[in-house]
Amino acid sequence: MEITTPLPLLGGLSAAQFMRRHWQKKPLLVRQAVPDMVPPIDRSALFALAEREEVESRLIRHGKTGWSLKHGPLPRRSLPSLKQAAWTLLVQGVDLHHEGIHALLRQFSFLPDARLDDLMISYASDGGGVGAHFDSYDVFLLQAQGRRRWSIGKQGDLRLQPDVPLKILERFEPEQSFVLEPGDMLYLPPRYAHDGVAVGGDCMTFSIGLRSPSAGELGADLLARIAQAHADELEDAGPSAAVRYRDPAQPAVEAPGAMPAALQAFARKAVEMALRDPDAIDRALGESLTEPKASTWFDEGGEVPDALHAVRLDRRTRMLYDARHLYINGESFRAGGADATLMRRLADRRALGPRELAKASDDALSLLAEWCEAGWLHAE
Repeated sequence: MEITTPLPLLGGLSAAQFMRRHWQKKPLLVRQAVPDMVPPIDRSALFALAEREEVESRLIRHGKTGWSLKHGPLPRRSLPSLKQAAWTLLVQGVDLHHEGIHALLRQFSFLPDARLDDLMISYASDGGGVGAHFDSYDVFLLQAQGRRRWSIGKQGDLRLQPDVPLKILERFEPEQSFVLEPGDMLYLPPRYAHDGVAVGGDCMTFSIGLRSPSAGELGADLLARIAQAHADELEDAGPSAAVRYRDPAQPAVEAPGAMPAALQAFARKAVEMALRDPDAIDRALGESLTEPKASTWFDEGGEVPDALHAVRLDRRTRMLYDARHLYINGESFRAGGADATLMRRLADRRALGPRELAKASDDALSLLAEWCEAGWLHAE
């Protein structure tokens, strides 16, 4: 993507200027970020998605008795009347289920795919919202239909209301307020408090969220993947490769509860062995970041043409790369040379044409055909 060209999406800033001036620094309000905005998905189609088992959805209400939260699937008959005030339907990961929403999300490809999470849609009746809150990640709030009033503030007090099913700030202190019309967009850095309330109903807001894993979550996942990969390598190597703890010099003990120092040293060495591969962490990270969500599934691609002329990644496919590997849907492949260049282009552009495929090796074409059979890639 060209990063120095002014973009209406960013209010006339180039992607490079936006990242330098605003990214994780300060909010940006853009009027008509998407001129003449028409939602790629209508209300009835959104409600239909909320009914599906594999789609994450939530219904939030706010009334005299306080806040209530109900998780999907949500049949249409379980939703309040459109005329009833102060309710919100949240549908997560709509880009995985709708091609038009996926295409809209690709407008944000000036950000690393490793950081883009998904596009959530919030549908609200008049006065609907989810309360004043903050996110631990960056978010772009694009108004798609109707109007919503946003109040924002660089909140110092992040304490939450007790006994509420939502994470709502106890003392929200707004500093600015804006009413967003269709096509307007608000960017907020992490931990910037905000409260959005629908004005007049029939309000649809697209929330483009970024992935920001905690060190604890990411570390635990990577260590589990590295340990499993190491165990698989030892198993493939056969019984002779298995190293088990032995202590022929262990004396009798008077304190059986004390940990043997030799066992502790053995454990440290076992972890060091698992990490001895310099690529282990990078490979585990790539596999983790491309792992499809638990609710994501792919339709088998069926028969693949004898000759691939053009291909495109399925909208549910996650594909990344580094200097030595390709990562796709939780799997990693060693790659180098011209084929690696080709596959990196596929990850960046999510499609390859006839001229590019004509340069692919037989091994690369075979791998692309396998991905087509799995439904990760589509031949055109």
